[in-house]
Amino acid sequence: QVQLVESGGGLVQAGGSLRLSCAATGGTFSNYAMGWFRQAPGTEREYVAGISRSGSSEYYADSVKGRFTISRDTAKETVYLQMNNPNPEDTAVYYCAARVGVKATPENEYDYWGQGSQVTVSS
Repeated sequence: QVQLVESGGGLVQAGGSLRLSCAATGGTFSNYAMGWFRQAPGTEREYVAGISRSGSSEYYADSVKGRFTISRDTAKETVYLQMNNPNPEDTAVYYCAARVGVKATPENEYDYWGQGSQVTVSS
């Protein structure tokens, strides 16, 4: 069973940049497709981005496409979310998730979740 730990959250100014990391332990990282989700207060959790098991395919929500980039480092067993040009609407708790499978789309079900990392974007 894989454990996921997010880091890198914090306060960032609108238009700046921030990189979230998610370290995976206790499993074979290359077996998992990885995703990032977020949840703002009073809203449902929403999909942000995903990366396939091989790293060859990336998926993005329309709201972040062109601004955020997901990547993975198999040697470090870590997945990243590079957030460029964030805006206050991106303020949320960001969660890393893993699933046993090839793809990491919004329609997939995810098996493992991290504890979340708060990102606050100031205007």
